[in-house]
Amino acid sequence: MTPAFLSRLNRIQLASLMIGILALAGTAVGAFSNSKQFFFSYLFAVLFWLGLSLGCFIITMIHQLAGGRWGYPTRRFLEAGFMVLPLMAVLFIPIFFGLRQLYPWAADPSVGSRHVYDSNWAYIIRQAFFFFVWIWIAYCLRKWSLQQDLTLDAAPTRRARFLSGPGTVIYGLLVTFASVDWIVSLEKDWYSTMFGVIVAGGQILVAFAFVVVLLAMFQKQAPFAGIVDKVHYHHLGNLLLTFVLFWTYVSFGQLLIIYSGDLPNELHWYLHRITGSWKAVVAVVALFHFFLPFFLLLFRGVKRRVPAIAILSALLFIVHIVDTYWLVMPSLHQAGVAVSWMDFTAPIGVGGLWLACFLWRLKSAPLLPVMDPGMQFAFVYAKP
Repeated sequence: MTPAFLSRLNRIQLASLMIGILALAGTAVGAFSNSKQFFFSYLFAVLFWLGLSLGCFIITMIHQLAGGRWGYPTRRFLEAGFMVLPLMAVLFIPIFFGLRQLYPWAADPSVGSRHVYDSNWAYIIRQAFFFFVWIWIAYCLRKWSLQQDLTLDAAPTRRARFLSGPGTVIYGLLVTFASVDWIVSLEKDWYSTMFGVIVAGGQILVAFAFVVVLLAMFQKQAPFAGIVDKVHYHHLGNLLLTFVLFWTYVSFGQLLIIYSGDLPNELHWYLHRITGSWKAVVAVVALFHFFLPFFLLLFRGVKRRVPAIAILSALLFIVHIVDTYWLVMPSLHQAGVAVSWMDFTAPIGVGGLWLACFLWRLKSAPLLPVMDPGMQFAFVYAKP
């Protein structure tokens, strides 16, 4: 990394930090005028950026297990992304003060036999457990990755691969329970056995989109210049297409099953999300989160042209913000879209802090793994 480029990253990091602090401070002021809107806007913001970190987390473990040349130029982006998890744990704390504003079970004493599970302290303990496990696994993966930079012995990589097997299963289980706590329980009596898979698929998709954009931005900088080529983008484009299809399949599959069952306690979640102007949001998500990316990613030329795949990835990243908004906000505004200024300041504030922490982590290690056993395969055979 050249001094000029490092100085540029430092300026971006400082600007992100200042914007994040100012935006969150402004959002906090809104808590005094409309506390319910504040907590919904803040939950939406935290869930999007936390989902990005968790997407980086699971993709890293998938690459440890499956390999593939696409993973080596993106490894340090992914690691920096999941190393923001400690910050996200801290930023999650304000949500604990708004449980009664967010969740019907927290304000309704009639939950009966669910009181042991659906209670404030049970919710807080579960979130602490989720973050502890994620952060511990993330810390181990990062530590072993940096240790591998210092030695030709493949032991650190073997340890990372050994942990990634159960880590992938643990991620799936915890994200399922967490998605129920975060989003499903926003609606009284609604349930879904597929929702955790939908959330996980979205996290992986947005993380892939994020690293493609970063790789396009860094491709002319050392050490990427002369190493990253069209084959890497082609492989990443194939993975984007895969998870666009996967996310659409599980999302539509859930809708189809609930529509066919026609049960009132299952339908009301969707009814809140297709009422009034929410239909326009559904149309935007369907068009730009599935139809357009699916069609374009079928073409080899799109996946091998850096500007094309970078723009498409940026579009997916932005539309996933809209999708997260659609998952959360109809529980508050059931009659239709009612945009608040806090819906903008909250994600900008959390995102500013996220990006500042991400850049700090990214600069703390070489941008490419140095002694990774798969490096030679990744680049020697990557030429088109």
